Amino acid sequence: MAMLKQLGIEKGKPFNPDERQIKILTEAALVGEAMAKANTFEKRFEDVYYRSETHWKYPIVWHWSHETEFYHQMDEMAAYTYEAIGTNKAMSTEIPGVGQAYLGAYKDSEGNWLDGSGNYKLHIPPNPPAKEFWSITLYDVDTRCLINNEQQIADKSSRMDLLTNEDGSVDLYFGPEAPEGKEQNWIPTVPNQGFFAYLRLYAPLEPYFDRTWAFPDIEKVN
Repeated sequence: MAMLKQLGIEKGKPFNPDERQIKILTEAALVGEAMAKANTFEKRFEDVYYRSETHWKYPIVWHWSHETEFYHQMDEMAAYTYEAIGTNKAMSTEIPGVGQAYLGAYKDSEGNWLDGSGNYKLHIPPNPPAKEFWSITLYDVDTRCLINNEQQIADKSSRMDLLTNEDGSVDLYFGPEAPEGKEQNWIPTVPNQGFFAYLRLYAPLEPYFDRTWAFPDIEKVN
């Protein structure tokens, strides 16, 4: 509240910014949005990558106390608040077979931002470490809500009737058009809009926790 007071915002008092304040606050809103996006989608926190050879990151990177030995985890909290807002302890379980686990992908295997105009493939190896089920969900970068495509399809999961490879693995496809014969495994994207992906493991198992389960990047395809 003290920070707002310097901007002329106080409880019970009218907010009447002058022309100079309006200009400053408008610019600050734009810069603040850019800072929030960078802090969220280009996370540089310690141990944020699931495995060093891929771009999958942990969306939740703070302690439940929000405190380390020497500082308050303001940037870590701000990153997740901008990205998703709500959470609970079950979403960052440390007990195999209990709760949920989350990984986020914002770039493809080449390190380029995921773009709704492109076509992508995600290979999910056999036997993902989830006692219950796994799911992949796509979100819009600007709103951080479910991707808003005409088909109203935002996710695919092991609970669905998906095309499965002989070894039990699954290939998912993201793009404006479905690959021929792969419609069951397709999540439509919106051209010229950025998106990001979440992997959810429900009741995650030990190979997730010790990171021995290798989960490949999202690959751009022709």
